[in-house]
Amino acid sequence: MKEQSSISKPKIHLPNKELVGLKKSEEQKEVTKEKTKLPKPTGWRMLVLPFRMDEKTKGGVLLGNETLDRQQVASQCGNVLAMGDACYVDKERYPNGPWCKVGDWVVFACYAGSRIEIDGGEVRLLNEDEVLATVEDPTDILHKY
Repeated sequence: MKEQSSISKPKIHLPNKELVGLKKSEEQKEVTKEKTKLPKPTGWRMLVLPFRMDEKTKGGVLLGNETLDRQQVASQCGNVLAMGDACYVDKERYPNGPWCKVGDWVVFACYAGSRIEIDGGEVRLLNEDEVLATVEDPTDILHKY
């Protein structure tokens, strides 16, 4: 048998992941610019983004933007985006620690908090004691409007 000659395979060059025309500091500014558009909660308040259901129902019906917006306004479930520096720090009032943290899905009363319109929807500023419960998955709750 003849010995096979080793053929060198060409190296695969991955594309450069840096954005052309932007320095790293400019790229970082673009990302943080979006975060600074949201209001920063103060004191014992927290910023909550109300749950927005899918555009398509389980049966395949496409929902209009107006329907989705009405549902988001009427939603009683939301994701905690930020918390003020005094949230849940009172050990007498909250001996077992905070009821929720950033990233948790929380349930709140229908008219709780202050509604603030932002580009693409609305957010709510809730007081720390307006959180009624936490949920793992917001789709487990029936959302009606």
